[in-house]
Amino acid sequence: MIVWVNGAFSAGKTSAACELIDLIPNSTLYDPELTGGGLRGLLPQKKLAEVTDFQDLPIWRRLVVDTAAALLAEVPGVLVVPMTLLRQEYRDEIFGGLASRRIPVRHVLLSPEETILRSRIAGRTEFPADPEHSERIRRWAYEHIDPYLAALDWITADAHTIDTSALTPHETAQRIAEAVRNGQAEACEIVQTPEPTAETVASGVLLFDERDRVLLVDPTYKPGWEFPGGVVEAGEAPARAGMREVAEEIGLRLDRVPKLLVVDWESPKPPGYGGLRFLFDGGLLRSEDAAHLLLPGSELRGWRFVTEAEAAAMLPPTRYERLRWALRARERSTVLNLEAGVPVG
Repeated sequence: MIVWVNGAFSAGKTSAACELIDLIPNSTLYDPELTGGGLRGLLPQKKLAEVTDFQDLPIWRRLVVDTAAALLAEVPGVLVVPMTLLRQEYRDEIFGGLASRRIPVRHVLLSPEETILRSRIAGRTEFPADPEHSERIRRWAYEHIDPYLAALDWITADAHTIDTSALTPHETAQRIAEAVRNGQAEACEIVQTPEPTAETVASGVLLFDERDRVLLVDPTYKPGWEFPGGVVEAGEAPARAGMREVAEEIGLRLDRVPKLLVVDWESPKPPGYGGLRFLFDGGLLRSEDAAHLLLPGSELRGWRFVTEAEAAAMLPPTRYERLRWALRARERSTVLNLEAGVPVG
């Protein structure tokens, strides 16, 4: 299990986390700041110059999940993670990756009053011998107050919130430990199927509106948009799997077996294993029916009808190529055989 301690910069996350490991048996502290610091020494300066925050690096988000899983495999128990997460899509990606490893996350928010937070920032002196460095840290913390306040809607809806305005780090840790023990800090509902260990077969279904735009959904557990669909279960026909996934993901029961558009062989490329990918034509989804779509909040956060050009900016390149050729197959009333997104035969 992971206890993720979130909050603004200077909210007291690390201080409370250090106290918390003495209150929760078999617990270990993991600070993802160390992973970010390591990347500064590993990545080329050109790559680092592309971002202002290491959280914007996809490799950091992947490594946070991998490192947490590796630590729990080495020292089983509870991992205490003090880390500010203000972007919901990053929270979804990291927590979803942990969920795929069957690692539950208890999300706790430390939320002092803004005046208290600002006074704590003003008093930060991490580097007494280097006043300029300390001032840069204070400016960084001040600059993140507004993004933190803007993110409170989704964070407070997801996390167990503790007002730490009048609490010492030890008292804060006691509140967190109690919330974990009595279930107030519940496990996050983000779910994801386990990561594959061999080649998989997956089916997606394309649904179209009256303007011939295609429906995409926004998963909580990974970056980028996707078609409704998922992995074909053992003994299940690919088309039927697509129908099942559409019903599970958006609450829509198709009244006919969808027509096949493309079969794409996805080559194994570490860390993925590849496999066969099917795309089917689910037909017209009228506006009045789309208005009644039901999304499982733990898996999908939204849906949109988009044009082919809009999809190019929303889908990962491999999935966009699959969509592009599926649309050509639909126009020509044919079926296309792809290898890594390229028609063959």
